[in-house]
Amino acid sequence: MRTFRNRTTVLAAATTAALALTLTACGDNGTGTRSEGSAASDSATVAAESPKAADDAAGTGTTGSTGSGTGTTQAAGATKSAGGSGDSEGTSAKASAPLCTAEGLQITAERQDGPPYTHLTLSAKNTSGAGCEMKEYPHIHFLDNARGIVPPVAKSKPQTPVILEPGQSAYVAVRMSEGGRKESTETVKEFTVTLKANGGGMAVVKSPAPEGLSVNPQKWATGYWTTELRNGADDF
Repeated sequence: MRTFRNRTTVLAAATTAALALTLTACGDNGTGTRSEGSAASDSATVAAESPKAADDAAGTGTTGSTGSGTGTTQAAGATKSAGGSGDSEGTSAKASAPLCTAEGLQITAERQDGPPYTHLTLSAKNTSGAGCEMKEYPHIHFLDNARGIVPPVAKSKPQTPVILEPGQSAYVAVRMSEGGRKESTETVKEFTVTLKANGGGMAVVKSPAPEGLSVNPQKWATGYWTTELRNGADDF
């Protein structure tokens, strides 16, 4: 009887020792078992959260994603805005130049070479001492105002603002007639050029030829102000 009790005691002690070793192993951080238990615990905690909390979590994730998208859009917008700002500064710098006035320009006419002298070139030199902008085309009156101004040729219009620095000139090609022998022309020894678009006043320009210029109101035409005469655009 005593032997049976002793064996029972030994078995109980062995069982207790095995249980203690098992618990010790579960608590050993080195084996990583505890961290797995922690993950399981965390999973259990998440699973135990209410559906509303899960929805809120999902909503937060969605909001974060949308927020991220919005942030990207705003960044792109900021970049565009920055580029636009640079463009605006460039445009503003050009637009900041005052409009040229007849008072600050020296406008002269030169007849182009070769008979029958159907064209002339107007030059407008900036003598104001500061940069200015030449707009559109000159309003030329070869004859009385009732005859109207010389109409512009659209293809000669420049794509960018024409800014004249001090001493720089703008040019315009002007057709006075077609040079035909039977063409009906009138002779003028001076004419007026008005900077109508600029509101910059009027200049009286003398004929470059002592005998005057032969003009035909049915054929005359003018180009737009440019910093140089361009083949093709000013060929009319």
